[in-house]
Amino acid sequence: MKRFACLACCVLVVACSSGGTAPPQPSESTNTTSSDLKRAVHWMRNSAEFQAIVLQTYSLAGQELRKRVEGKAPGTWAVALDADETLISNLDYEKELVRLGRESTDELWVAWVAKQAAEPLPGALEFLGLVQELGGHIAVVTNRKERDCPDTRANLEAFEIPFDVLLCRTDDREKEPRWARIENGTATEGIPAVEIVMWLGDNINDFPGMTQESRFSSPEAFEEYGTRFFVFPNPSYGSWQANPFD
Repeated sequence: MKRFACLACCVLVVACSSGGTAPPQPSESTNTTSSDLKRAVHWMRNSAEFQAIVLQTYSLAGQELRKRVEGKAPGTWAVALDADETLISNLDYEKELVRLGRESTDELWVAWVAKQAAEPLPGALEFLGLVQELGGHIAVVTNRKERDCPDTRANLEAFEIPFDVLLCRTDDREKEPRWARIENGTATEGIPAVEIVMWLGDNINDFPGMTQESRFSSPEAFEEYGTRFFVFPNPSYGSWQANPFD
């Protein structure tokens, strides 16, 4: 097993949760056509714009983080991240779906996770290093199922993505309870109660108090974006797909 760095502080990773989404599994039909997915995957894999946006998002988050934690004692705060399409990329899996002309199935998804091959997004490792340097914990919260946790853990370690704990989805797809466990110190042994100072994700539900219904709200509902909330583009899947087309 590759050794991963633990710098000035410990890192907390809570894998993707319901609020956020893992790549769609068979029970989560998204009505995405093959051509839709091909176009989205092509843009995310091959466009300069996608890489620029991801790097820009991590850079801006880092700049804002320095301001938000100034004066805070090391070990008293955390940053919460989604996993898939925020911290690590499943584009190789989605490219294979396009090549095969198939939709995601449980069998295909489990086989992909077992490969432990999801690479970190551009800028992710640098951002995590900054969190550690400033004295924070890293919480990665994901919708990957509990059965996927061992392979997900090995995947993160293989790419030297530091973490202390990985919390996967059980029956509850909501992230709020897991964020609460982080903040009240019951997420894992050795991690005290901390303040989550920033959230990063690719889905609106990766952020407290936000849902797809928020799109009908006033601009003030989005005022945390760019300060405490940082969102990554994901046109290949997400809770947005359930919204009516009008």
